[in-house]
Amino acid sequence: MSGIILKDKALVASLRAGLLVWYDTHGRKLPWRQGERDPYRVWLSEVMLQQTTVPHAAPYYEKFLRLWPTLRDLAAAEDGRVMAEWAGLGYYARARKLLECARTVVRGHGGVFPADETELLKLPGFGPYTSAAVAAIAFGHAANVVDGNIERVMTRLYAIETPMPAAKPQVREAAAQWVNDDRAGDWPQALMDMATLICRPKSPVCGGCPLAEACVARARGEQERFPVKLAKAPKPRRYGVVFVIQSGDDVLVERRADKGLLGGMLGLPHTEWRSEPYRTEEITPPLSAPFEVIGSYEHVFTHFALTQEVWRAQVSDESVCDFLRRNNSFQLLPVSEKVLPTVFAKALKMKPVAPGLFD
Repeated sequence: MSGIILKDKALVASLRAGLLVWYDTHGRKLPWRQGERDPYRVWLSEVMLQQTTVPHAAPYYEKFLRLWPTLRDLAAAEDGRVMAEWAGLGYYARARKLLECARTVVRGHGGVFPADETELLKLPGFGPYTSAAVAAIAFGHAANVVDGNIERVMTRLYAIETPMPAAKPQVREAAAQWVNDDRAGDWPQALMDMATLICRPKSPVCGGCPLAEACVARARGEQERFPVKLAKAPKPRRYGVVFVIQSGDDVLVERRADKGLLGGMLGLPHTEWRSEPYRTEEITPPLSAPFEVIGSYEHVFTHFALTQEVWRAQVSDESVCDFLRRNNSFQLLPVSEKVLPTVFAKALKMKPVAPGLFD
């Protein structure tokens, strides 16, 4: 045991029932909650929602279902097409794991997700949260689903003083007290919706909270102090130069290596991202052309911040075709196609190389 003071069981049962009643009226109407709880759709939504907001993920979810309505459809999809359709959603390793998992379930499980949380945990891309979420929401199992929103609720309900992430075992112990077989799939969704709509990071609406009676942080008037977090160290900064090379209405892109940051995605050619800025004499574009420097922009990855200078050039069809014959990892992409990750789309948005580019 981690030392938190558990709550009265009768109180928990009463407040849990009250939150589910609240959810029936006030729960968010999200696309992945419509119709039957298909494990494929539940899993797809959970993967897309990792580190991504609901408004940003929802259009991608609907697009993927149009393109690949079943797990088998996704498993049979071309890697490049899936990566292209994922562009802009971020955290691109998720897309690679998505395909790997779909193919694993088709090959090893007859195209049917296992219902057991322990078996789900063995699948590519399934961590403790995703395994619990799919087991609960798709299969109705009493699984202890804990995401960042639920962490916030539990640290406030129990006034957990241990800073995150060291507090995670205490949070899981607290959350487990509320888990049972009654509407097991609705419970985590109700808790997440309450966290989003009421138990917000700033200015929580405690007067409308179905769990307010049990909230220690509210009783102390310290809601916004929880969860306790240590000061974040500043992200290291890296520098690079990206090359926007246009031939007519096309722009030169390259397919990145499958492994590593943005693996398997299309991207603009660029220098290595390093810890100090480049001097002009250090920069070697992929092909010879009259480049102009049009500025720089910032982009933040999970583990570092990037300052990237943009070099732009217009080249002849003849020179780019000769380059492509000698470099098969490159290709020309119509500027109207919105398939580049945000870190590269920003370079094109700075000063459009064609009217309406990526608007």
